[in-house]
Amino acid sequence: MDIALIAHDAKKKLMQNFCIAYHGILSKHELFATGTTGRLIEEVTNLNIHKYLAGHLGGEQQIGAQLEQNQIDLVIFLRDPLTPKSHEPQGSNIMRLCDTYNIPFATNLASAELLIKALDRGELEWREMYK
Repeated sequence: MDIALIAHDAKKKLMQNFCIAYHGILSKHELFATGTTGRLIEEVTNLNIHKYLAGHLGGEQQIGAQLEQNQIDLVIFLRDPLTPKSHEPQGSNIMRLCDTYNIPFATNLASAELLIKALDRGELEWREMYK
């Protein structure tokens, strides 16, 4: 499956830790990320990640284009709802596209863990029929 990973600045360390914890599961899938998030994940996990531009420089739109083409099966976007920065991706377009194309979308650690464990159990295989 193809998984997109996005994280606001305040959640990048959490995303790194998430990817360390679930390295075994993530390593079985194709990973895509906005630039800085992808680089930081690669530094601590050695996972192979296709990196787009930084979110505020167009990476969010690049992932959005993949969503519109049904090329992403799962999005994990660790958002910081308390201190949003003007340079960070807002996520509303990503959320809209996930809702439009029926793509599982996690915005916090709890929902990310639920989805990654479901992925590991094979409970997201229904995504294959959408391709």
